Amino acid sequence: MRKMLFSWIVALSLVLFGGVSAFAGDVVKTLPGDITLAQAQKIVAAALKKAEEIKVPMNIAVVDAGGNLKAFVRQEDAFIGSIDISIKKAVTARYFNMTTRALGAVSQVGQPLYGIEASNNGLILFAGGVLLVDANNVIVGAIGVSGGSVDEDESVAKAGAAVIK
Repeated sequence: MRKMLFSWIVALSLVLFGGVSAFAGDVVKTLPGDITLAQAQKIVAAALKKAEEIKVPMNIAVVDAGGNLKAFVRQEDAFIGSIDISIKKAVTARYFNMTTRALGAVSQVGQPLYGIEASNNGLILFAGGVLLVDANNVIVGAIGVSGGSVDEDESVAKAGAAVIK
């Protein structure tokens, strides 16, 4: 009985951890319509350039089409509290396929999405989260920036997003 149980554990471990492929054929590394690491790095570089131009230290987060963190950078002297904000801005934009500024406008008291910020483990509803849309008009991710005023954050995010087109 112990040998049989051990054999099952070993076999399951091999399947789960790559010793034996459970699937035939090629493994897809990037989903269609998803951002690549190279693209994310170019977006971050463009956003960093804009942040340096306006002389405001920023936290810059890029998420993929599924809202998962793909790239992140924190400039020296950028607020530590803005790390989480930048990531949540990117995630919020991607989850709702609109800028965080636009979502914020429809989530005010008396508006149809009032209270939405309490969903999804917390959302950010002020400017600085922008969708990443490729040349084929496909959403491939989002960028979130935090560290300055909301207008400064958004200008840095837009500078990064412009690279993907």
